[in-house]
Amino acid sequence: MPIKLPMRKLFTTSFEKVKKIDMTKNSIPSDIAKLSFEDALEQLEEIVRELEEGSGKLDESIKAYERGAYLKHHCESKLKEAQSRVEKVVLSGDGEARLESLNLD
Repeated sequence: MPIKLPMRKLFTTSFEKVKKIDMTKNSIPSDIAKLSFEDALEQLEEIVRELEEGSGKLDESIKAYERGAYLKHHCESKLKEAQSRVEKVVLSGDGEARLESLNLD
């Protein structure tokens, strides 16, 4: 029978382990690296739903949490890539149009 513990308490120790995971692009598992933003986000949302239910076994929950951390990092990277590709058209004082990176910060 699965043990039901509050999520915060359950993942306090495992979170310390996840924080130590190397989140560089080369460290992301290849199956996650191949995902589109939308597919990665969908998987992340499913993991969150499952963890919030609290019905899984502890080891499975920790593995899911770790995968979720990789998916989160992958989604953030995809968003940063998209942001760097977004450009806006700017008109100079003489009416000439040019493209400029759009700063969304």
